Amino acid sequence: MNGKQVKSNSVKIKVVKGKAVPQGNQRNAVPQGDKVAEGNSIDISKRLFLRAVANKTNVYIGEQFSVSYKLYTNIDLVDNALDKLPDFNGFWSQEIKNNSQNVQWEIETYNGEKYHVATLKQIILFPERFGKLTLDPLAMTFVVRQAAPSNDPIEQFFGGSYKDTKYKIKSTPITINVKPLPEAGKPEGFNGAVGNFSIGANLDKSSVKANEALNYTLKITGSGNLKLLKAPELTLPADIEKYDPKVNDDIKETMTGVSGSREYSYLLIPRHEGNYTIEPLKFSYFNPATGRYVSLTSGSFPVKVAKGDPGSNVTAYATGGQQDVKTLAKDIAYIKTGNPGLTKDGEGFYGSALYYMLLCTGPVLFLAAFGYRKWYRENNRDVIKVKGRNANKIAAKHLASAQKQLISGDKKAFYENVYRGLYGYLSDKLNISAADLNKENIGEQLKLRTVNESIIDQLTDTLDLCEMARYAPISGISEQEVFDKAKTIINDIEDNA
Repeated sequence: MNGKQVKSNSVKIKVVKGKAVPQGNQRNAVPQGDKVAEGNSIDISKRLFLRAVANKTNVYIGEQFSVSYKLYTNIDLVDNALDKLPDFNGFWSQEIKNNSQNVQWEIETYNGEKYHVATLKQIILFPERFGKLTLDPLAMTFVVRQAAPSNDPIEQFFGGSYKDTKYKIKSTPITINVKPLPEAGKPEGFNGAVGNFSIGANLDKSSVKANEALNYTLKITGSGNLKLLKAPELTLPADIEKYDPKVNDDIKETMTGVSGSREYSYLLIPRHEGNYTIEPLKFSYFNPATGRYVSLTSGSFPVKVAKGDPGSNVTAYATGGQQDVKTLAKDIAYIKTGNPGLTKDGEGFYGSALYYMLLCTGPVLFLAAFGYRKWYRENNRDVIKVKGRNANKIAAKHLASAQKQLISGDKKAFYENVYRGLYGYLSDKLNISAADLNKENIGEQLKLRTVNESIIDQLTDTLDLCEMARYAPISGISEQEVFDKAKTIINDIEDNA
């Protein structure tokens, strides 16, 4: 200032030991009630690990089994993050939903040591191919707190010193031996049902008029791969029309497996009068407990169809005449009535007004494309204007990255992206080089563009906040408020500049 360098006064800060404040998701913190064995403080792997526990490791294709991913710990946990969920390649998976949002901790003895144990995930799996299939591990990152040696008697009096360490763990992969379904005794029409089932069928009416609807319901009850079942095929007389079934599920998932019922409701419409029989429906499945196939058969249902009401579009034939009509329909097409689609010479598409209109479309589109290219070149000739127009898009990319970091909980990366997004946007919008990009130049350029003074002040405050948050924790404002404020500032500048 006035040719002289001006300095502020120095400030001395003494940092003393404070009370540790647990971070992260507190409902997942280890309970402080029962004490467990301290274990070896040097080897964290013996005090914190993940296990995947399967109730079966030798199964058939389609046979259900369950896997639990459990966390074992007897060390203080400060924070945790999920790195990777298992992919379950080669399996169809169904996660068991837990209505409680809190993790339930239990005391369990494993390899002679006591641990706090929490079940993180429970999944039911159905193998889709045979062979030795591997369940991918569950990966997590923890911040653990360990006692550290200290020569300070005051620290020793208050429990000693500690250090926080980031530690990555994975569950041990499990190999599942999947056997193919046996070919011996496989029933005709078997479609992959594996488990233990029973069936029941019902027809809502035994007598109707032609063209009136019937409802045929098949209910499959039991445990197994219910959600993977295909709709059974009904064998019906040719004069009864069938529609695709409506499926109703009443299924629950527990650690014992998937169980419940699946109901198929078929809409049937008899088209001609007569006496018909809906043949028994056959359903077969493989029971892995016995290693054998089981075939089930539903009952048959007689249906009496009376003559349809007058005005019906379908003619009712006597029983003796129906066979003649069906045989004829397979060989000879019926006579077409009405206009067969023929036109007189000169009345077709060729030579019509539409024909010449489409013929002229090509040159018109060519001229339009030529005009668009000329406009595009003129509109993008000025590089500075192009950068100004695209500034909002560049900022949006940085803010989108900031939002991902906000969701993942990485505060430092979040503020870094907001900071870069605002500075990158202002650099392109105001055409200021990176070397000259500072708050003074930014404020002057925005004033020249008649941007409101309050918007400039909000921008300056947000930039200062982001810059400070990159080096030290801040309080009094949440990350979501900072994110929303940055978006609002950019929109306000776009509207005013």
